Amino acid sequence: MIWIGLAIVLVTFWLIYKNYEARLVLTLSGVLMALIGQVALGSPTTVGAAVDAFVKQLVNGGLVPVIVTVMGFGAVMTYTKCSDHLVNALVRPLTHVPAIVVPGAAIITWVLNIVLPSAAGVAAAVGVLLIPALIALKVRPVMAAAAVFLGTWGSVISPGLMFNPQIASIAYKAGEIPTADSMIVILQEALPAALGILIAALVLAAISMMLKEGVGSVKEETETDREMANFKINPIMAIIPVIPLFLLVVASKQVGWLDTKTFSVPVCMLIGTALGMVVGLVHKQDVGETSKRFCKGAGDGFNNVVILIAAAALFAAGMKSIGLTGALVDAMRGSQSVAMISAAVGPFLMAVVSGSGNAAALAFNEAITPHAADFGMTIVQLGAVAQIAAGIGRTMSPVAGGVIILAGIAGVNPMQVVKRTALPCVAAVIVTTIAMFTLV
Repeated sequence: MIWIGLAIVLVTFWLIYKNYEARLVLTLSGVLMALIGQVALGSPTTVGAAVDAFVKQLVNGGLVPVIVTVMGFGAVMTYTKCSDHLVNALVRPLTHVPAIVVPGAAIITWVLNIVLPSAAGVAAAVGVLLIPALIALKVRPVMAAAAVFLGTWGSVISPGLMFNPQIASIAYKAGEIPTADSMIVILQEALPAALGILIAALVLAAISMMLKEGVGSVKEETETDREMANFKINPIMAIIPVIPLFLLVVASKQVGWLDTKTFSVPVCMLIGTALGMVVGLVHKQDVGETSKRFCKGAGDGFNNVVILIAAAALFAAGMKSIGLTGALVDAMRGSQSVAMISAAVGPFLMAVVSGSGNAAALAFNEAITPHAADFGMTIVQLGAVAQIAAGIGRTMSPVAGGVIILAGIAGVNPMQVVKRTALPCVAAVIVTTIAMFTLV
């Protein structure tokens, strides 16, 4: 039965790679494995138990409020143009130091992706401003798109990313951390992830110099530099998108300046949303429309993220029912190196080929990460490596939504963009994985 389960898993990921609806594929595969396990093996993880795992995620009090409020907040920041002011405020200083323009653009996008955790969303919001700005500085369009695309994995340390609450919940249930607080996970991931983007940005800078695609590469004059110069940055509007993140950091147990229980992720996001509504009122935007944007963003978060997590939970239950989870754990037990490699390579490769490593990383974290102690690791270490590798892998995928958006803005081929992000991403996943297992 294990081989049947393995075949189902491989077909599942192949279908996801072929862009079949991931939520449907995961759900059907999970039900099929649970049915086989129940009928053929008499597994206690029945079809009913698998469906219960699906439903529990839909009403997960630690997960759903975080995701929907973050996505709603991001929608409000885009509608009120606060994100535009933040991007311009971060980009303008780069014009004075040409050597840091390309790596700086990647790092800026990475930081903004923490605040706006949708890869495609930040690609659209930042790319439409940053790519013309880079082209105005005479950076080749394909390198401009690559610089922005390379930063679209910053969400791995965002409170709104689905994985961090998931890992925190698993670690809390195992008694590894005192509360199911995603900020505990994020603060452990932050340094390794920061080292990863720093190395990736430096590698991309070297590539831009070797290919002569950096600042000054294009000789033709453009009008975008004048448009950027004429944009008037409102400092207050530029600060608002980062206020929730600031509140979360200072309210974390590690800092402790504010009460952690009071300033939860949903509360901080709602504070940011309220400030965005005030900005909208000042600029004569209809508060009702701003509210609708929040609700639409929250609904998209439930639709695109929460249901995917629920489907992954059902899929993991199916793997357990058919005996595949136990076989994988036994194969990795006693071999820390195998578990480390599996956590990084599996989600990374799945993200490269499919444009999204979410399904693979979610399934890995549901099925394997709870057993981290058997491999001599912590749940946070193993889970973080899987989700970070998925994020980085997506950033060198030619079918990722973010690169398609950015290539369209820059007027280039997506494949040419990922040719430039491939080596930086490989370097980033190696550095981040090593750092997670040695520094945390």
